[in-house]
Amino acid sequence: MSHQEIHKSHRVGWLRAAVLGANDGIVSTASLIIGVAAASTSHEGIMLAGIAGLVAGAMSMAAGEYVSVSSQSDTENADLALEKNSLEQNYEFEKNELAKIYEARGVDSELAQQVAGQLMAHDALGAHARDEIGISDTGNAKPVQAAFSSAGTFTIGAALPLMLALLVPENYLIPVVVLSSLIFLALLGGIAARAGGAPISVGAMRVTFWGALAMALTAGVGILFGVAA
Repeated sequence: MSHQEIHKSHRVGWLRAAVLGANDGIVSTASLIIGVAAASTSHEGIMLAGIAGLVAGAMSMAAGEYVSVSSQSDTENADLALEKNSLEQNYEFEKNELAKIYEARGVDSELAQQVAGQLMAHDALGAHARDEIGISDTGNAKPVQAAFSSAGTFTIGAALPLMLALLVPENYLIPVVVLSSLIFLALLGGIAARAGGAPISVGAMRVTFWGALAMALTAGVGILFGVAA
């Protein structure tokens, strides 16, 4: 019977962007709604602020992820170009360099030379990208994927407190949005931890803590400026 291990590391790229987007969507929109509501703003004003926050936040997340991951991609491509040129100019030096890496990991010197030679004969640039630079097919930067994933999950996350604000009467709006958002955050943190192979309770607690802090601070700002007005 064949045995196949299912690793979690291949999920890091999209999982990071998805969790970050959904978390920001819930926290920023719920905090915005709570802050505006605490300032005794009308229901229409609360909804307008929430919708504006959703649109601006989704675009900001997409742009931020695209620029950030594009920069990472540019760096990776520059390193690969440099390594490709070095392989063309100094093949034997690069082979010895790769063998030294394997030796440092515990491989016998003679065997390390054989492994380096065989890997480079198969795919020299791929071997150096993986073992010297640390670039792999599962972890390389994907700007467009990160941007769409982050913007999409931000929109989904932001829609949750926004729908509650639309449906719940003004008298109950703040407590319902706070409680529901904390539940959403706990579920999100647990799901993300589960997908990444981490303890569910830890993932849920850290996301919930920062979300609660953000909502408490914005509520305080709303009350302060509402009283001042």
